[in-house]
Amino acid sequence: MTAFIEAASPHVMNTYGRLPIALSHGQGCRVWDVNGKEYLDALAGIAVNTLGHNHPRLVPALQEQLGKLIHTSNYYHVPLQEALAAKLTEHAGMSNVFFCNSGLEANEAALKIARKFGHDKGIERPEIVVYEKAFHGRSIATLSATGNPKVQAGFGPLVEGFIRVPLNDIAALERATAGNPNVVAVFLETIQGEGGIHPMRIEYLQQLRRLCDARDWLLMTDEVQCGMGRTGKWFAHQWAGIVPDVMPLAKGLGSGVPVGAVVAGPRAANVLQPGNHGSTFGGNPLAMRAGLETIRIMEEDGLLENAARVGAHLKAGLEQALGSLPGVKEVRGQGLMLGVELAKPCGALLQRAADAGLLISVTAESVIRIVPPLILSAAEADEIVARLTPLVQAFLAE
Repeated sequence: MTAFIEAASPHVMNTYGRLPIALSHGQGCRVWDVNGKEYLDALAGIAVNTLGHNHPRLVPALQEQLGKLIHTSNYYHVPLQEALAAKLTEHAGMSNVFFCNSGLEANEAALKIARKFGHDKGIERPEIVVYEKAFHGRSIATLSATGNPKVQAGFGPLVEGFIRVPLNDIAALERATAGNPNVVAVFLETIQGEGGIHPMRIEYLQQLRRLCDARDWLLMTDEVQCGMGRTGKWFAHQWAGIVPDVMPLAKGLGSGVPVGAVVAGPRAANVLQPGNHGSTFGGNPLAMRAGLETIRIMEEDGLLENAARVGAHLKAGLEQALGSLPGVKEVRGQGLMLGVELAKPCGALLQRAADAGLLISVTAESVIRIVPPLILSAAEADEIVARLTPLVQAFLAE
Protein backbone atom coordinates (compact mmCIF):
# COMPACT_ATOMS: atom_id res chain seq x y z
CA MET A 1 0.00 0.00 0.00
CA THR A 2 1.34 3.43 -0.99
CA ALA A 3 2.05 5.74 1.94
CA PHE A 4 -0.21 8.80 2.31
CA ILE A 5 1.48 11.99 1.08
CA GLU A 6 0.82 14.99 3.29
CA ALA A 7 0.26 18.35 1.57
CA ALA A 8 2.62 20.95 3.05
CA SER A 9 4.67 23.92 1.82
CA PRO A 10 6.98 24.97 4.71
CA HIS A 11 9.29 27.04 2.49
CA VAL A 12 6.49 28.93 0.71
CA MET A 13 5.34 32.26 2.18
CA ASN A 14 2.15 31.78 4.15
CA THR A 15 -0.13 34.06 2.12
CA TYR A 16 -3.00 31.62 1.44
CA GLY A 17 -5.39 29.70 3.66
CA ARG A 18 -4.81 26.48 1.75
CA LEU A 19 -6.77 23.25 2.01
CA PRO A 20 -4.59 20.21 2.83
CA ILE A 21 -4.67 19.04 -0.79
CA ALA A 22 -1.95 18.86 -3.44
CA LEU A 23 -3.21 18.22 -6.96
CA SER A 24 -1.27 15.98 -9.31
CA HIS A 25 -3.00 15.90 -12.70
CA GLY A 26 -6.27 16.47 -14.47
CA GLN A 27 -8.40 15.42 -17.42
CA GLY A 28 -11.31 17.45 -18.68
CA CYS A 29 -13.31 18.71 -15.70
CA ARG A 30 -11.68 16.31 -13.24
CA VAL A 31 -8.47 16.45 -11.22
CA TRP A 32 -6.65 14.01 -8.95
CA ASP A 33 -4.51 14.72 -5.92
CA VAL A 34 -1.14 13.17 -5.11
CA ASN A 35 -2.90 10.43 -3.13
CA GLY A 36 -5.17 9.46 -6.03
CA LYS A 37 -8.42 11.05 -4.84
CA GLU A 38 -10.61 12.33 -7.69
CA TYR A 39 -12.41 15.68 -7.69
CA LEU A 40 -14.96 17.30 -10.00
CA ASP A 41 -13.48 20.74 -10.71
CA ALA A 42 -16.17 23.41 -10.35
CA LEU A 43 -13.56 26.12 -9.77
CA ALA A 44 -11.27 25.84 -12.84
CA GLY A 45 -8.38 27.51 -11.05
CA ILE A 46 -10.75 30.41 -10.22
CA ALA A 47 -12.26 30.83 -13.71
CA VAL A 48 -8.90 30.22 -15.42
CA ASN A 49 -8.92 26.73 -16.98
CA THR A 50 -11.33 27.56 -19.81
CA LEU A 51 -10.65 24.28 -21.65
CA GLY A 52 -10.37 22.14 -18.54
CA HIS A 53 -7.27 20.04 -17.99
CA ASN A 54 -4.99 18.27 -20.48
CA HIS A 55 -6.99 19.42 -23.49
CA PRO A 56 -6.09 17.23 -26.49
CA ARG A 57 -5.59 20.19 -28.84
CA LEU A 58 -4.19 22.81 -26.47
CA VAL A 59 -1.40 20.69 -24.96
CA PRO A 60 0.26 19.68 -28.29
CA ALA A 61 0.13 23.30 -29.49
CA LEU A 62 1.90 24.49 -26.34
CA GLN A 63 4.45 21.67 -26.63
CA GLU A 64 5.17 22.74 -30.20
CA GLN A 65 5.59 26.37 -29.11
CA LEU A 66 7.97 25.37 -26.32
CA GLY A 67 10.23 23.92 -28.99
CA LYS A 68 10.21 27.19 -30.97
CA LEU A 69 10.26 30.24 -28.70
CA ILE A 70 9.12 30.87 -25.12
CA HIS A 71 10.32 34.45 -24.63
CA THR A 72 11.97 37.12 -26.77
CA SER A 73 11.21 40.50 -25.09
CA ASN A 74 9.32 43.44 -26.52
CA TYR A 75 12.39 44.94 -28.16
CA TYR A 76 11.14 42.99 -31.19
CA HIS A 77 7.86 42.37 -32.94
CA VAL A 78 6.10 39.23 -31.75
CA PRO A 79 3.85 38.00 -34.61
CA LEU A 80 1.71 35.95 -32.24
CA GLN A 81 0.89 39.17 -30.35
CA GLU A 82 -0.54 40.70 -33.47
CA ALA A 83 -2.51 37.52 -34.23
CA LEU A 84 -4.04 37.38 -30.73
CA ALA A 85 -4.69 41.14 -30.67
CA ALA A 86 -6.50 40.86 -34.00
CA LYS A 87 -8.72 38.10 -32.59
CA LEU A 88 -9.53 40.00 -29.41
CA THR A 89 -10.35 43.25 -31.19
CA GLU A 90 -12.50 41.34 -33.69
CA HIS A 91 -14.58 39.76 -30.92
CA ALA A 92 -14.71 42.97 -28.86
CA GLY A 93 -15.33 45.48 -31.67
CA MET A 94 -12.41 47.52 -30.32
CA SER A 95 -9.09 48.86 -31.62
CA ASN A 96 -5.87 47.52 -30.08
CA VAL A 97 -4.38 45.56 -27.18
CA PHE A 98 -1.60 45.81 -24.58
CA PHE A 99 -0.39 42.44 -23.26
CA CYS A 100 0.74 41.72 -19.70
CA ASN A 101 0.67 38.70 -17.38
CA SER A 102 -2.31 38.91 -15.02
CA GLY A 103 -5.60 40.56 -14.22
CA LEU A 104 -3.94 42.79 -11.65
CA GLU A 105 -1.48 44.05 -14.27
CA ALA A 106 -4.27 44.58 -16.78
CA ASN A 107 -6.26 46.60 -14.24
CA GLU A 108 -3.16 48.59 -13.27
CA ALA A 109 -2.63 49.46 -16.94
CA ALA A 110 -6.28 50.51 -17.24
CA LEU A 111 -5.86 52.89 -14.30
CA LYS A 112 -2.75 54.37 -15.91
CA ILE A 113 -4.65 54.84 -19.18
CA ALA A 114 -7.41 56.67 -17.32
CA ARG A 115 -5.00 58.96 -15.51
CA LYS A 116 -3.01 59.80 -18.62
CA PHE A 117 -6.28 60.36 -20.53
CA GLY A 118 -7.07 62.98 -17.90
CA HIS A 119 -3.62 64.54 -17.93
CA ASP A 120 -3.74 64.75 -21.72
CA LYS A 121 -6.92 66.83 -21.29
CA GLY A 122 -5.19 69.13 -18.79
CA ILE A 123 -6.66 67.57 -15.64
CA GLU A 124 -3.93 67.67 -13.00
CA ARG A 125 -5.55 65.31 -10.46
CA PRO A 126 -7.72 62.83 -12.36
CA GLU A 127 -10.37 60.88 -10.44
CA ILE A 128 -11.93 57.51 -11.30
CA VAL A 129 -15.35 56.23 -10.23
CA VAL A 130 -15.18 52.73 -8.65
CA TYR A 131 -17.69 50.53 -6.84
CA GLU A 132 -18.63 49.13 -3.48
CA LYS A 133 -17.70 45.42 -3.14
CA ALA A 134 -15.35 45.67 -6.14
CA PHE A 135 -12.14 43.68 -6.40
CA HIS A 136 -9.52 44.71 -8.96
CA GLY A 137 -6.30 43.26 -7.52
CA ARG A 138 -3.74 43.51 -4.74
CA SER A 139 -1.18 46.03 -5.98
CA ILE A 140 -1.36 49.33 -4.12
CA ALA A 141 -3.29 51.05 -6.93
CA THR A 142 -5.71 48.19 -7.66
CA LEU A 143 -6.14 47.63 -3.93
CA SER A 144 -7.12 51.28 -3.62
CA ALA A 145 -9.73 50.80 -6.36
CA THR A 146 -11.03 47.68 -4.59
CA GLY A 147 -14.09 48.07 -2.37
CA ASN A 148 -13.17 45.64 0.42
CA PRO A 149 -11.79 47.21 3.63
CA LYS A 150 -10.62 43.78 4.87
CA VAL A 151 -8.14 43.27 2.01
CA GLN A 152 -7.05 46.91 2.26
CA ALA A 153 -6.32 46.72 5.99
CA GLY A 154 -2.65 47.09 6.86
CA PHE A 155 -1.56 48.57 3.53
CA GLY A 156 -2.28 52.27 3.92
CA PRO A 157 -1.88 54.93 2.86
CA LEU A 158 -3.89 53.96 -0.19
CA VAL A 159 -3.70 55.73 -3.55
CA GLU A 160 -6.00 58.74 -3.84
CA GLY A 161 -8.17 59.65 -6.80
CA PHE A 162 -11.07 57.20 -6.45
CA ILE A 163 -14.77 58.01 -5.96
CA ARG A 164 -16.74 55.01 -4.64
CA VAL A 165 -20.42 54.48 -5.49
CA PRO A 166 -23.00 51.69 -4.99
CA LEU A 167 -23.86 49.19 -7.74
CA ASN A 168 -26.64 49.74 -10.25
CA ASP A 169 -27.60 53.23 -9.03
CA ILE A 170 -27.09 55.85 -11.74
CA ALA A 171 -28.54 58.62 -9.55
CA ALA A 172 -25.96 57.88 -6.85
CA LEU A 173 -23.16 58.10 -9.42
CA GLU A 174 -24.46 61.40 -10.74
CA ARG A 175 -24.66 62.82 -7.19
CA ALA A 176 -21.14 61.63 -6.36
CA THR A 177 -19.65 63.28 -9.46
CA ALA A 178 -21.82 66.41 -9.67
CA GLY A 179 -19.78 69.50 -10.44
CA ASN A 180 -16.49 67.59 -10.34
CA PRO A 181 -14.33 68.47 -13.38
CA ASN A 182 -11.64 65.93 -12.43
CA VAL A 183 -13.59 62.75 -13.21
CA VAL A 184 -12.03 60.88 -16.15
CA ALA A 185 -13.39 57.32 -16.04
CA VAL A 186 -15.83 54.82 -14.57
CA PHE A 187 -14.21 51.47 -13.68
CA LEU A 188 -16.38 48.43 -12.93
CA GLU A 189 -16.55 44.66 -13.02
CA THR A 190 -19.41 43.73 -15.34
CA ILE A 191 -20.11 40.91 -12.87
CA GLN A 192 -18.30 41.27 -9.56
CA GLY A 193 -16.42 38.07 -8.77
CA GLU A 194 -14.67 38.33 -5.41
CA GLY A 195 -17.42 40.68 -4.25
CA GLY A 196 -20.00 37.88 -4.36
CA ILE A 197 -21.13 37.36 -8.01
CA HIS A 198 -23.02 40.65 -8.28
CA PRO A 199 -23.96 41.56 -11.89
CA MET A 200 -24.30 45.10 -13.19
CA ARG A 201 -27.80 45.34 -14.67
CA ILE A 202 -28.16 45.69 -18.43
CA GLU A 203 -30.01 49.00 -18.22
CA TYR A 204 -27.38 50.34 -15.81
CA LEU A 205 -24.55 49.48 -18.21
CA GLN A 206 -26.46 51.24 -20.98
CA GLN A 207 -26.96 54.30 -18.75
CA LEU A 208 -23.23 54.31 -17.98
CA ARG A 209 -22.32 54.20 -21.65
CA ARG A 210 -24.54 57.20 -22.37
CA LEU A 211 -23.21 59.13 -19.37
CA CYS A 212 -19.56 58.48 -20.26
CA ASP A 213 -20.20 59.59 -23.84
CA ALA A 214 -21.92 62.76 -22.68
CA ARG A 215 -19.14 63.69 -20.26
CA ASP A 216 -16.13 62.42 -22.23
CA TRP A 217 -15.23 59.84 -19.57
CA LEU A 218 -13.70 56.44 -20.28
CA LEU A 219 -15.97 53.46 -19.61
CA MET A 220 -13.64 50.72 -18.33
CA THR A 221 -15.11 47.23 -17.84
CA ASP A 222 -13.01 44.79 -15.82
CA GLU A 223 -13.74 41.48 -17.57
CA VAL A 224 -10.87 39.61 -15.91
CA GLN A 225 -13.16 37.01 -14.34
CA CYS A 226 -16.44 37.34 -16.25
CA GLY A 227 -14.96 37.64 -19.76
CA MET A 228 -13.67 35.09 -22.28
CA GLY A 229 -16.97 33.34 -22.85
CA ARG A 230 -17.83 32.62 -19.23
CA THR A 231 -21.33 34.12 -19.44
CA GLY A 232 -22.15 32.82 -22.92
CA LYS A 233 -20.84 35.85 -24.83
CA TRP A 234 -17.20 36.70 -25.38
CA PHE A 235 -17.47 39.49 -22.82
CA ALA A 236 -20.21 39.97 -20.23
CA HIS A 237 -20.88 43.61 -21.15
CA GLN A 238 -22.01 42.43 -24.60
CA TRP A 239 -25.32 41.31 -23.09
CA ALA A 240 -26.06 45.05 -22.75
CA GLY A 241 -25.16 45.80 -26.38
CA ILE A 242 -22.46 48.27 -25.40
CA VAL A 243 -18.74 48.64 -26.20
CA PRO A 244 -16.39 49.95 -23.48
CA ASP A 245 -13.38 52.19 -24.03
CA VAL A 246 -11.01 50.03 -21.97
CA MET A 247 -11.37 46.32 -21.13
CA PRO A 248 -8.89 44.43 -18.92
CA LEU A 249 -8.79 40.65 -19.46
CA ALA A 250 -6.86 37.73 -17.97
CA LYS A 251 -7.82 34.46 -16.20
CA GLY A 252 -9.51 32.36 -18.92
CA LEU A 253 -7.61 33.93 -21.82
CA GLY A 254 -4.75 31.41 -21.72
CA SER A 255 -6.49 28.35 -20.24
CA GLY A 256 -3.99 28.26 -17.39
CA VAL A 257 -0.98 29.90 -19.02
CA PRO A 258 -0.64 33.40 -17.48
CA VAL A 259 -1.94 36.00 -19.94
CA GLY A 260 -3.25 39.49 -19.23
CA ALA A 261 -4.52 41.99 -21.77
CA VAL A 262 -5.98 45.47 -21.95
CA VAL A 263 -8.21 45.98 -24.97
CA ALA A 264 -8.82 49.61 -25.94
CA GLY A 265 -11.40 51.32 -28.12
CA PRO A 266 -10.79 54.43 -30.24
CA ARG A 267 -11.05 56.90 -27.35
CA ALA A 268 -8.27 55.14 -25.41
CA ALA A 269 -6.29 53.36 -28.13
CA ASN A 270 -3.50 55.93 -28.44
CA VAL A 271 -3.24 57.19 -24.85
CA LEU A 272 -0.17 55.06 -24.06
CA GLN A 273 2.90 55.78 -26.18
CA PRO A 274 6.46 54.36 -26.12
CA GLY A 275 7.92 54.77 -22.66
CA ASN A 276 4.56 55.16 -20.90
CA HIS A 277 4.07 51.51 -19.98
CA GLY A 278 5.63 48.11 -20.54
CA SER A 279 6.12 44.51 -19.44
CA THR A 280 9.09 42.16 -19.57
CA PHE A 281 7.13 38.92 -19.82
CA GLY A 282 3.88 40.32 -21.24
CA GLY A 283 3.05 39.11 -24.73
CA ASN A 284 5.68 36.37 -24.80
CA PRO A 285 5.24 33.79 -27.59
CA LEU A 286 4.15 30.95 -25.28
CA ALA A 287 1.42 33.03 -23.65
CA MET A 288 0.24 34.35 -27.01
CA ARG A 289 0.03 30.83 -28.45
CA ALA A 290 -2.02 29.79 -25.42
CA GLY A 291 -4.43 32.67 -26.00
CA LEU A 292 -4.75 31.98 -29.72
CA GLU A 293 -5.34 28.26 -29.25
CA THR A 294 -7.86 28.91 -26.47
CA ILE A 295 -9.91 31.20 -28.72
CA ARG A 296 -9.61 28.86 -31.72
CA ILE A 297 -10.87 25.88 -29.70
CA MET A 298 -13.65 27.97 -28.16
CA GLU A 299 -14.79 28.95 -31.66
CA GLU A 300 -14.49 25.47 -33.16
CA ASP A 301 -16.23 23.71 -30.25
CA GLY A 302 -19.00 26.27 -29.66
CA LEU A 303 -17.98 26.87 -26.06
CA LEU A 304 -19.87 30.17 -25.76
CA GLU A 305 -23.08 28.33 -26.60
CA ASN A 306 -22.08 25.55 -24.21
CA ALA A 307 -21.45 28.02 -21.38
CA ALA A 308 -24.87 29.61 -21.91
CA ARG A 309 -26.74 26.30 -22.25
CA VAL A 310 -25.02 24.29 -19.52
CA GLY A 311 -24.83 27.35 -17.27
CA ALA A 312 -28.60 27.84 -17.51
CA HIS A 313 -29.08 24.13 -16.79
CA LEU A 314 -26.76 24.32 -13.76
CA LYS A 315 -28.42 27.46 -12.42
CA ALA A 316 -31.87 25.89 -12.77
CA GLY A 317 -30.62 22.79 -10.96
CA LEU A 318 -29.17 24.84 -8.12
CA GLU A 319 -32.36 26.91 -7.83
CA GLN A 320 -34.51 23.78 -7.73
CA ALA A 321 -32.33 21.97 -5.20
CA LEU A 322 -31.32 24.89 -2.97
CA GLY A 323 -33.37 27.97 -3.81
CA SER A 324 -36.24 27.29 -1.40
CA LEU A 325 -34.10 26.20 1.55
CA PRO A 326 -34.25 28.43 4.64
CA GLY A 327 -30.85 30.08 4.79
CA VAL A 328 -30.32 30.29 1.01
CA LYS A 329 -30.70 33.96 0.07
CA GLU A 330 -30.20 33.81 -3.71
CA VAL A 331 -28.81 31.84 -6.64
CA ARG A 332 -27.42 34.35 -9.14
CA GLY A 333 -25.01 34.87 -12.01
CA GLN A 334 -24.94 34.03 -15.68
CA GLY A 335 -23.55 31.24 -17.82
CA LEU A 336 -20.85 29.37 -15.93
CA MET A 337 -20.26 32.13 -13.37
CA LEU A 338 -22.70 31.38 -10.58
CA GLY A 339 -23.03 32.19 -6.90
CA VAL A 340 -25.20 30.72 -4.16
CA GLU A 341 -25.53 33.22 -1.31
CA LEU A 342 -26.21 31.80 2.13
CA ALA A 343 -27.44 33.67 5.18
CA LYS A 344 -24.26 32.95 7.15
CA PRO A 345 -20.52 32.65 6.46
CA CYS A 346 -19.83 29.33 4.78
CA GLY A 347 -16.06 28.99 4.46
CA ALA A 348 -16.34 25.58 6.13
CA LEU A 349 -17.92 24.27 2.91
CA LEU A 350 -14.56 24.43 1.07
CA GLN A 351 -13.16 21.46 2.96
CA ARG A 352 -16.47 19.61 3.13
CA ALA A 353 -16.92 19.91 -0.62
CA ALA A 354 -13.37 18.70 -1.22
CA ASP A 355 -14.02 15.74 1.05
CA ALA A 356 -17.04 15.00 -1.16
CA GLY A 357 -14.88 15.22 -4.29
CA LEU A 358 -15.97 18.70 -5.41
CA LEU A 359 -13.77 21.79 -5.84
CA ILE A 360 -15.55 25.13 -5.26
CA SER A 361 -14.69 28.42 -3.60
CA VAL A 362 -16.40 30.74 -1.15
CA THR A 363 -16.26 34.47 -1.84
CA ALA A 364 -17.53 37.47 0.13
CA GLU A 365 -17.65 35.06 3.13
CA SER A 366 -21.12 33.70 2.40
CA VAL A 367 -21.31 33.08 -1.37
CA ILE A 368 -20.51 29.70 -2.89
CA ARG A 369 -18.77 30.47 -6.18
CA ILE A 370 -19.06 28.01 -9.08
CA VAL A 371 -16.90 28.79 -12.14
CA PRO A 372 -16.12 25.46 -13.85
CA PRO A 373 -14.34 24.94 -17.18
CA LEU A 374 -16.40 26.01 -20.19
CA ILE A 375 -16.31 22.42 -21.48
CA LEU A 376 -18.61 21.34 -18.62
CA SER A 377 -21.35 18.93 -19.71
CA ALA A 378 -24.95 18.89 -18.51
CA ALA A 379 -24.27 15.57 -16.78
CA GLU A 380 -21.33 17.12 -14.92
CA ALA A 381 -23.52 20.10 -14.00
CA ASP A 382 -26.02 17.66 -12.49
CA GLU A 383 -23.15 16.06 -10.59
CA ILE A 384 -22.15 19.43 -9.12
CA VAL A 385 -25.71 19.91 -7.87
CA ALA A 386 -25.88 16.36 -6.51
CA ARG A 387 -22.62 16.70 -4.58
CA LEU A 388 -23.24 20.23 -3.30
CA THR A 389 -26.89 19.94 -2.23
CA PRO A 390 -26.50 17.61 0.79
CA LEU A 391 -23.50 19.63 2.00
CA VAL A 392 -25.48 22.88 1.97
CA GLN A 393 -28.51 21.21 3.56
CA ALA A 394 -26.42 19.80 6.40
CA PHE A 395 -24.51 23.08 6.88
CA LEU A 396 -27.68 25.17 7.10
CA ALA A 397 -29.24 22.70 9.56
CA GLU A 398 -26.37 23.19 12.03
